[in-house]
Amino acid sequence: MKYEPTGREDDEAVLQEWFTAHGITEVECLVTDLTGILKGKIMPARKYLNGGRPRLPDSIFTQTVTGGYPDDEDSRFWNPAEQDMQLIPDTSAVYLVPWAEDPTAQIIHDCYYLNGDPVELSPRYVLKRVLALYAARGWKPVVAPEAEFYLVKTNKDSDYPLEPPIGRSGRQESSRQSYSIDAVNEFDPLFEEMYDYCEAMGLDLDTLIHEEGAGQMEVNFEHGDPLALADQVVMFKRTLRETALRHGMYGTFMAKPMAYQPGSSMHIHQSLVDVATGRNLFADDEGRASTLFRNFIGGLQTYMPSAMPFFAPNVNSYRRLMRSETSGSAPINVEWGFDNRTVGLRVPVSDAEGTRVENRLAGADANPYLVMAASLACGYLGMMAQIEPRPPAVGSAWEGGNSLPDDIGPALNALHSCKPLADILGERFVKSYLAVKRAEHREYFQVISSWEREHLLLRV
Repeated sequence: MKYEPTGREDDEAVLQEWFTAHGITEVECLVTDLTGILKGKIMPARKYLNGGRPRLPDSIFTQTVTGGYPDDEDSRFWNPAEQDMQLIPDTSAVYLVPWAEDPTAQIIHDCYYLNGDPVELSPRYVLKRVLALYAARGWKPVVAPEAEFYLVKTNKDSDYPLEPPIGRSGRQESSRQSYSIDAVNEFDPLFEEMYDYCEAMGLDLDTLIHEEGAGQMEVNFEHGDPLALADQVVMFKRTLRETALRHGMYGTFMAKPMAYQPGSSMHIHQSLVDVATGRNLFADDEGRASTLFRNFIGGLQTYMPSAMPFFAPNVNSYRRLMRSETSGSAPINVEWGFDNRTVGLRVPVSDAEGTRVENRLAGADANPYLVMAASLACGYLGMMAQIEPRPPAVGSAWEGGNSLPDDIGPALNALHSCKPLADILGERFVKSYLAVKRAEHREYFQVISSWEREHLLLRV
């Protein structure tokens, strides 16, 4: 997948035409790091169109969420020179910045070294790498993400807990209002502006609902190509946070932002299409679940526990996955079942064309490129090895207890031991990801919590 500059002139023409049509004067050149944080450079549109492609050091892909780096011992496999990488625009991932005062473009870029080799640590490249395995067999995965988030009051002191925001009525939500239209209408001005922004950017939003938590919402996306949808989720997160700020509140995708409230997920519906015929390969000629479908689920069941650091990448992620009366419908297993929200892998009721499996494990805090890459990699391994799934769960799967790692430490150990995932996602990428997440874990343990001061200070 070496970068070849052939066809770049066509890309330049596409960008020139788009920039002219929108009067673009400035460009935000974007890539996402391992956490999903947007990094990049801002430059004048004229310079960008005249070959002024930005460069960044490849070390942005070994940076922790706090801005630090792994210890030398953990990153000894890494290139110590911090090589430059060139940012190459994807002309299918060009968006307006609708809230900018001057006409501004935001463009998602792929990362290549100056010799044309792809940067293996780029999350977008990791997803492309997995999709190439499917393409080689004439298969095209189709996904539909669902992103949950909270609206909260602005919080300038991180020592204080978050609170639900004040709506149009002048009151805070104090109880759960799942699917309430009136509860969504409390924030109509914010959501009207959010939809205007998303329409200007061409984001394929479908439905908006109020979820279980106070101030918790969910946006569903139309189904489509995994890479395009991962781009859109990244752009939506940025848009929602910006819109919330403009309305005097925060929008957060933390997995568990408030105690005693449900966590926020990023469910991914997945199906598989034959490129030649357009037929859904998850259903057979009689419209029943196909062998490929069962093997895909078998792969998810087998490898998702080891892929947990991609679905639950932060210390906070595991608070969402603890079974309690305030955890909502967060899964604690990788069982599967038909129309069953207590399982990690739900198969919704549908016709043959819509046959799919919903991966309910990922949190809203996860990097969407890596969530999709990891989920599709697990399913691919299952299809290649023809892994049969366990029988579908009937009734509550929560009664079987937690079968997943319950903290980031055990999850990282499980990923470290899983060679098949490293082979698909890239050994260098997995090693780097493990090093970054272990460094974050160490940083977290240097912070003493209020619970420890409250209960241990004068009692032990």
